[in-house]
Amino acid sequence: MDAAALASDAIARIREAGDTSQLEALRVELLGRKAPLTLALRELGTLPAEERSARGAVLNEARKAIEAALSQRRELLERQELDSRLAADALDVTLPAPAPPRGYAHVLQQTERDVVDVFIGLGFQVAEGPEIELAELNFDALNTSPTHPSRQRTDTYYVTDDVILRTQTSPVQAREMARRPPPLYIVCPGRVYRRETVDATHGALFTQVEGLAVDRGLTLAHLKGVLLAWAQAMFGPDREVRLRPHFFPFTEPSVEADVSCFNCARDGSPCRVCRGEGWIEVLGAGMVDPNVLAHAGGEYAEPGISGFAWGMGVERIAMLRHGITDLRLFWENDLRFLEQFG
Repeated sequence: MDAAALASDAIARIREAGDTSQLEALRVELLGRKAPLTLALRELGTLPAEERSARGAVLNEARKAIEAALSQRRELLERQELDSRLAADALDVTLPAPAPPRGYAHVLQQTERDVVDVFIGLGFQVAEGPEIELAELNFDALNTSPTHPSRQRTDTYYVTDDVILRTQTSPVQAREMARRPPPLYIVCPGRVYRRETVDATHGALFTQVEGLAVDRGLTLAHLKGVLLAWAQAMFGPDREVRLRPHFFPFTEPSVEADVSCFNCARDGSPCRVCRGEGWIEVLGAGMVDPNVLAHAGGEYAEPGISGFAWGMGVERIAMLRHGITDLRLFWENDLRFLEQFG
C-alpha cells in the first residue's frame, strides 16, 4: 500500500465533504478499526525489525495528515452550519409577539360568579366566612336541635367536638347578624363539606350560594320575587318559579323552589331535564325561623323584623345549564371536558 497516495486521495475526499455528517462517515472509513491505514499499522509487528521503523514513520505521517485535514474541514463545516442555523432562526423583533394562551375560570367558578352577580344586581352584598367552623354557629345558631341527624359524625366532618368542616354557608349569616344590625341583605358563596358517598349526583365537597335578607315587613312574596328575578336571569326571561312546602330547621315556613323547565314545551312529553314534569327543583328556601332571629339578639329580635333565606348548590345549577349528567366530571381535571367552557 502506497501510504502517500492513500493520504493524498483521503485529503481530496475530505475537502469534498458537504456537511459534518458526511465528514464523520468519511472519518470512520479512513481511520476506523477496519480502515486500510489502521490495518497496515496493526501489521507493523509482523515486519522485520529493519523495515518496521521506516514503514511506521510513513504510515503515521499519512495518518497525521488525514487527521489534520479532518480537523480543518470539520471546523469549517461546523462554522458554516452554525451560520446557516442562525440565519434560519433569525428573529424579526419588529413583528408582534405571539399571543400567550388565554386562561379561563373553571366552569364551577363561572357559574358561581353568574349566580352571585344576579344577587349583587338586586342589592345584596357578598359575605364570606371560614370553612372550618364552630359547631355552635353551624347548628345551634341555626335552630338545629342536638338530636338532628345532620349533627352525627356519620354526616359531618368533625375536627374536634366543637369544631367542624362547615356543612353549609349559613354560619356566615349567623356571623353577619352578630356583626351588624338589620337591614341585612347578603349572599354567601363558598365550599362546604358533608360525609356523602361520591357518585354521579353527590359529593363530599361541593359549592353553595346562600342568601339572607332581614328587614321590616319582609314576606314570602318578597322571597318569591327575588327567586323569580334570579331564575329569569340564569335560565331565560320566560321562566316561572313554583314554591312547594318543605322543612328546614332554620326557616319557617320552608319551601322547595322549582323553576319551569327550559328544555321542553312542558306538555308532559319526555324530557331529559324535567322528565316530563315541566318543573325542575333548584333550591331550598323559606322565611327565617324566629328562633334564629332570637338567637342573633339585639334588633333582630324586635317585633316587626322578619327575613327570608335560600341556599343552592352551584354544581346542580351548572349541571342544569350545561346538560352535564355526572358531578364527578367537575373534579377530574380532564381538559377535554373543561376546555368546553373556556
